Parts: sequence; structure tokens; C-alpha cells
Amino acid sequence: MNNEDVLKAVLETHPCYNEEAHKKYARMHVPVAPKCNIQCNYCNRKFDCSNESRPGVTSEVLSPVQAADKIAFVKEKIPNLKVVGIAGPGDPLANEETFRTLELVQQRFPDLTPCVSTNGLMLPDSAERLFSLGVRFVTVTINAVTPEVGADIYRFVLWKGKKYEGTEGATILLENQLKGIEMCANLGMLVKANIVMVPGINSDTIPDLVKKVKSLGAYIVNILPLIPVPGTVFENRDGPTPAERKELMDRCSLDARMMRHCRQCRADAIGLLDQDRSAEFAGCGYGRGDGCGPVEDVPNMITFDEGKKFTVAVASDSGSTVDAGFGSAGRFLVYGVDNGDVKLLREVRPKDLETSTVGRSHREHIEALVTLLDDCDIIIIREIGDMPRSVIENRGKRIVLSSGSVRDSVTSLL
Repeated sequence: MNNEDVLKAVLETHPCYNEEAHKKYARMHVPVAPKCNIQCNYCNRKFDCSNESRPGVTSEVLSPVQAADKIAFVKEKIPNLKVVGIAGPGDPLANEETFRTLELVQQRFPDLTPCVSTNGLMLPDSAERLFSLGVRFVTVTINAVTPEVGADIYRFVLWKGKKYEGTEGATILLENQLKGIEMCANLGMLVKANIVMVPGINSDTIPDLVKKVKSLGAYIVNILPLIPVPGTVFENRDGPTPAERKELMDRCSLDARMMRHCRQCRADAIGLLDQDRSAEFAGCGYGRGDGCGPVEDVPNMITFDEGKKFTVAVASDSGSTVDAGFGSAGRFLVYGVDNGDVKLLREVRPKDLETSTVGRSHREHIEALVTLLDDCDIIIIREIGDMPRSVIENRGKRIVLSSGSVRDSVTSLL
């Protein structure tokens, strides 16, 4: 089948893009993407409530392998599972784990439809890669048609290692969002534009935004009500009433297809849109036995903590890019980060372990290497196996996957 026929077939079973499908077919969001590259004034990813349904909320963060194992577990329990989505809890395209997860989905679950939800900042650089991994459905949350409106919605944007605020940051974000939507549409993907309606901020300009994204090829538009979340800039701002939102959707429906059945899903949502079963599957399917276990903490959650000091090790044989896995790296560059200042502290070469580890098992070698990096809070690598990941995380360190430049990979943590 050609791409158009494939899209038509999978559209029949996608609950978010097809209202008739949402009562028949289930979707599953795998929370593999904790890092985010923008800060919205309505978003707080620092806590989880099992009874709360909104983007950014999750009870756990999974590695790509854990996510694939959990998909297999859920698929057995929910036979009508048709869609696997990656929607956070951060921005999927700011996390290399997203692409590794999509690779595993493509290999292990070719019968499931993969989709991604993003803020669009890195979409132009990622569109072709997503398409090659089988992604045909992309949701872009775009809330402003001008940088001036965007400056009132976004606190800052992290772009190429620098932080931009106000209209400068909003301009960078908007340009990439618009370019990314057009690129995805031209590649043959179906694009859904999510717009958060914030009365008094962007509500009057949403009709123009709808016309703009439609002109670039967006397939459907979803106008969401603001959810005032504690701990955010907009925590005391009122969201729109149901009548106000309906009136705006009715008005915009003259220009674009409207999604009217959205439930503002969690980053770990599972099941039908009207029957989220994520709490039922928390801790399931990835090494905890046949059943499910309690989730004590949300691991690997990376939030914005400006001014924090930390040490980071980067696996880089070339010295310029993150180009090695943990066990195969010829050297690690260790940087100290202090209130935004980055300084190279030393190099660590695993070959120094060769004499002391003769006759030892691979696990013992990995443990010895982790000990060499014992003062490091974060380890940036291109890839990693399950055993080294377990050793590192049990030492209380955070793993970040990247294939970019050393500089950008370190500064993106800011």
C-alpha cells in the first residue's frame, strides 16, 4: 500500500484523530521522555496524582527497553490496543530515548500505530527521522500566532545551549513550530494542532492561529481548556467555561476540522480515552514479575532547577560528539556545571581499569567504571544496556541519552 492508503487504514483505529474510534480502540502513552526544552506558564511536571488527567503527569518514567516490555504486557491484557504514543512527561524530541523507543516499537510491534506529541521546537530537525521510524501521526502544541502572545505563555525556551526569554524565545519556538508542521504534512504525516485556550491571553487570536496551521497542512485542531495547576504562573488564572470553549470551536470549525472528544491525557495514559487504566498498570511488565508493583518515586525526572551545581560525565571518543556507549567508551569527559558556567574538570579513560579488572566479570568491570565516575551526578551516553543502566541508577545517578555535540548535550541540561 502507498502512504495514503496506510494513513487511511490506521486512521480508522486511532482514537485521537477519529472520534468514532475512541470508544472502540485503546491507546497507550509510554513515559520515556522526562526532559523538556521550554517552560510553559501552565505546566508543572513535579508531582503526580493518580486521579489527575493532564499532560505532563506520570507515575513513572521508563527506559526504552522497559517501555517495550510494558507494551507487550499491556497488549496481552488489552487486545484492542492500537496506538502507542510518546507524550512526555517532557518533550519527546528533547529526549533521545524517544527515538530508541520508536525503534523498538517498529521492531517488536509492527501492528501498532506509533505517534508523538511535541511542542515543536525540535520538529524541523526531527521530522524525517520520525517518518523513517514509522511515525505518521504528530501532535504539535502551539498556543500563539505571534511572538508577542507567545511571550505571555512561555517563560523561556532552551535552544542550542542558550536560554531565551520573552519575544525572542517565543519567536524561535513559533518559527520552528510552523516549519515543523509544514514539513510533517509534506512528508505525508497527519498533524494535529493542540491549542491551549487561555482567556485574556490568546483566546482572541486562536481563530487566526487555526487558519495558519490549517494553511500549513494540519489535519485536525484540538482546542484545550487551560487547567490552572498549582505551582505555575497561571495557577490563579481562570480557564474558559465549557460554553466559551464550545463557542470558539464552533467558530473555528468553519476553517478546520475540530477534535471535540479530547480528555487531556496523562503522559502514561492507558486504555480508552474515557477509561484511563494507567493506575492499574503502574509498575507492570518490566522485570517486576507477573504482577504489578507500587511505584515509589518517579525516576529520572529532569525538571528546571536553575542555579544548581552538578557534575556530568560525557562518553566521547572524538571529544566533540557523544559517540559511544557506556561500556565501549574510550574516554569520558567530566564537566562541572555551576550556575550556568561549564568547566572541563578531567578525562576518565576506562583503559586504566584493564590491569585491575583482569579475570573479573563484565558486571564487575562496569561497577569499577561507575566508581571512577562516582562524583558525577549525570552520565551522558549514546546508548546503554540494561545491566549497566541498572548499576548506574542504583548508585543514584541519572542517565541521559544523546547523539549530539558534547557542548550542546551538557548545556541542554541547564
